[in-house]
Amino acid sequence: MNISDVMIHINESLSEEARTALENAMQKVEGVVSPRFNPGKEHLLMIAYDTDKTSTAVLLEKTRAAGYRAQLVGM
Repeated sequence: MNISDVMIHINESLSEEARTALENAMQKVEGVVSPRFNPGKEHLLMIAYDTDKTSTAVLLEKTRAAGYRAQLVGM
């Protein structure tokens, strides 16, 4: 298991319910260990994931498929 982190910036403002729904959706992606928004940084989704099971491209696409405009941070 190779754990890495990725940060995804989401352009839209998300309500608490929308953030929770997105975290729950990301948790269902095989290889995702911990998706989370931190208080005060509601536009940034941090995801710890197993690089052997998924990729940043898959995680970004999952975010976009949920209807959000998003991009990887630091890539």
